[in-house]
Amino acid sequence: MPIYMDRHDVSETVTAENVAQLHQADLKIQDKFKCRGLTYWFDENRKTAFCLVEAPNKEAIKEMHDHAHGEVPHRIIEVDDSIVESFLGRIEDPVKAQKTALNIINDPAFRIIMLVRFKDFSLNNSLFEKENQALVKINDDILQIILKLNGRIVKQNSKSFLISFTSVTNAVLGALEIQSKFEKDVKKSVTFNLKIVLGAGVPVAEKEGLFEDTIDMVESIYKFIKGHVVITNEVKDLYESENSNKSIDYKFINVLKSSDEKFLNNLMSCIENNWNKTDLKANDFCKQLGYSKSRLYRKMMFLTGQSPNAFIKEFRLNMALELLNKQIDNISEIAFKTGFNSPTYFSKCFKEKFGILPSNYTKLSINKA
Repeated sequence: MPIYMDRHDVSETVTAENVAQLHQADLKIQDKFKCRGLTYWFDENRKTAFCLVEAPNKEAIKEMHDHAHGEVPHRIIEVDDSIVESFLGRIEDPVKAQKTALNIINDPAFRIIMLVRFKDFSLNNSLFEKENQALVKINDDILQIILKLNGRIVKQNSKSFLISFTSVTNAVLGALEIQSKFEKDVKKSVTFNLKIVLGAGVPVAEKEGLFEDTIDMVESIYKFIKGHVVITNEVKDLYESENSNKSIDYKFINVLKSSDEKFLNNLMSCIENNWNKTDLKANDFCKQLGYSKSRLYRKMMFLTGQSPNAFIKEFRLNMALELLNKQIDNISEIAFKTGFNSPTYFSKCFKEKFGILPSNYTKLSINKA
């Protein structure tokens, strides 16, 4: 049977003991609805509870909760148990909770999500072997740092890590240590760079995937916000609260304000809906975001280091690179699909960005395959 995670937004008066009682009520009647309650999480501060349930469908979970205690979940998503364990560390009740009559679990599902990714590789790189060796070494160092600070690796490849932390302090210290290690031991001998983004959130929010809202935010920050280590305003506040109001060192960390996060979300929505239109211009952003041309320019230069038109072009080129990697369309088709007026201009922009013509990159990709 599939496994689901649901979310309950509870009132201010609800305690961990109350949630444990509700969970026990579910377990008493779960067989009637062909469900099996695996475990739950409760966040006392944010007043949210999350249940992990094996069930035939979402409706069975709603009916079970309704008949057990009337607390129907606000949201239910289907999940993979291995992914749940990667993010949250367990898919069953913790051992310490099993020693109490009610199995009280006061374990919040709130996590700090870290994205570590290498970028700016030359696609026509004669230093491939040397840089590959450097990647292997820094990846080993990153793994040791993550494990030392109790981070959990959710996804990993040679150029990227997605990591879950329970402790915001460990996440921030880990980001700084990884960046320092890269600057000291790797950066001088390679062409690529390293960027780290920290965000925070809960497993079930608006989108369908586990922690998908938080992951999408850190991905957007990674792609478009300048800085080697970038954290959200919420992560900053949590860190300072956890460390007796010790301030974040802005020399090493770029903190994205809440208002800037909102702007970024709106900007991403705008470009994702319009990036492939050849007539898309900065003025279209002004209309949809409610900014004057000069104010939009200043805002985007401050956050991304790019003008609106440069931002549009880079977004299109990155999309073009993804299409080239799929090896389905030819270069002319990709040029027009990604909003360029002509294949010639597309090839010129592609080479300026990636250091290689798209035709040569395609041949290189075919030979590697």
